[in-house]
Amino acid sequence: MTTVVPEPDLHNVWRLETPGNVGWSRSARTDAADKFFMVSADGHVVEPGDLWARRMGAEFHDRLPGVIVDPRGNRLQKTEGFRPTKLLNVPLEGHELLRNESGRTPEARISDLALDGVDAEVLFPNKGLTIWATPDALFSQAMCRAYNEWAWETFGPFNDQLVPTACVATGDLDGAIAEIQRCAALGFKGLCLPCKPVFGPPNHEDLNYNLREFEPLWDCIDDVDLPITFHVSTGRDPRTARSQGGAVINYTVHSLAPTMEPLVNICASGVAERHPNLRFGSIEAGIGWVAWMLEAMDEAYRKHHMWVRPKLELLPSEYFRRQGFASFQEDKAGLDLAREHELVDNFLWANDFPHHEGSWPYSAQAVERTMGGLDDDERAKILGLNSARIFKLPIPARYLDHADAAAVEAARSGS
Repeated sequence: MTTVVPEPDLHNVWRLETPGNVGWSRSARTDAADKFFMVSADGHVVEPGDLWARRMGAEFHDRLPGVIVDPRGNRLQKTEGFRPTKLLNVPLEGHELLRNESGRTPEARISDLALDGVDAEVLFPNKGLTIWATPDALFSQAMCRAYNEWAWETFGPFNDQLVPTACVATGDLDGAIAEIQRCAALGFKGLCLPCKPVFGPPNHEDLNYNLREFEPLWDCIDDVDLPITFHVSTGRDPRTARSQGGAVINYTVHSLAPTMEPLVNICASGVAERHPNLRFGSIEAGIGWVAWMLEAMDEAYRKHHMWVRPKLELLPSEYFRRQGFASFQEDKAGLDLAREHELVDNFLWANDFPHHEGSWPYSAQAVERTMGGLDDDERAKILGLNSARIFKLPIPARYLDHADAAAVEAARSGS
C-alpha cells in the first residue's frame, strides 16, 4: 500500500520552507540523480500493545505500563517509575494523524522512509522507552529481554536497512552482560542503555557509569564490539513539570538535557581512555550543546586539576571527538558549530520517524534549512556516512563514489 501524504495544514506548512540547495553537488531530495546516502540514526518502532503482556510471566502483568482510570473518570498513563499522567484526548488530523499511523510493519517502514529519501534507519523503542522506568532493575531487564526478542523477530530479516538496537537494563549488571552477549550473538548492530543505570532523580549513593563497578560491562561491550547509545527520556522521569508550559519544559529540561550525563561520565572518568574502541553517543537530544559540553569538561579538568581523579592522558573533549557521537533532527545551531569545533565526524542526522518531533516526510527541506553552512563532504558524513561507520551498515553501490564511502565500506567489512 502506497502512503499518501496530505497537503500540509496550517501547523505544518512551515515544514515546506527552504532556502533551496543552489550550489550543492548532491541533494537530499528523493528524486535527485545524485542523492546523498541517508541514514536516520533515530527511528522508533511501533510495538504491538500486548508485546510485554504476551511475552512476560503473569507475575509481572499488574506492574506493566498501561492506562488506568481514576475516580473522576480521567484516563491516566501508569508507569511504575513515573507520576501518573493524565491522557489528553487530542484528535489528530492531517500530518499528525499520518505520523501516528505510519511505520507499523517493516515493509511499510521501508516504503515510508523511501518517501523521505532515507536508505536505512537505526531503531529504538516507542512505547518501550518506559522499560527502564522502574527502580527494580530485574523487572526492567525482563522487559528489555521481551522487547529484544520481539525486535529481532520483527526486524532481524531487515537488519542492514532497519537496524534495531538491543535494550539493556544496566542496573542489573550480571543480567546486562548476559543480555548483551545474547543479542550480539543474534546479530544486533547496536545497544541502547539508559542514561542512568539506577532509575530516578540523581542520588550520590546510586551506581553510575563513572564507577569502577561497571568495568565488567565495558569489557563485555569491548568484546562484542557494538556501539552504545543513550536515548532521551531514559534514566529518570521526563514528565516532571506540570501545568503551564509543561510540554515545553519537560521536553527541553527533563528529557533532552539529562542525556549529557552518561557522555560526561564516560569521557571524564577514564572509561573512554581504558576502552579506546568503545563507541558511545546520545540519541535524539540534539547537538547544539555538544561544543559547550566539551569546553566545560576541559575547563573543569584544567582549572580543577587539584581535585580531578583520575589524571587522563588526553583532555575529556578529545575522548568524545575520538569515540563519541550525538544525533539530532533539526539543529542549525549545532551544525553551525560542527566545523569550528571539529565535530563533523561526531554528528548523526535523524528524522525520528514517525515521531512528531521529527522531520518526516519533509526531511529534504529540513536539511536545506539547516545544512547550508556545510560543504557536500561534510553533509555526506552527517547525513549517512558517520552512521554507516559506527553501526557497520552496508552502503549501496550507487553511493560508493561519495567522499569516504569506500573507506567506510572497507571498515564495515573488516578489509
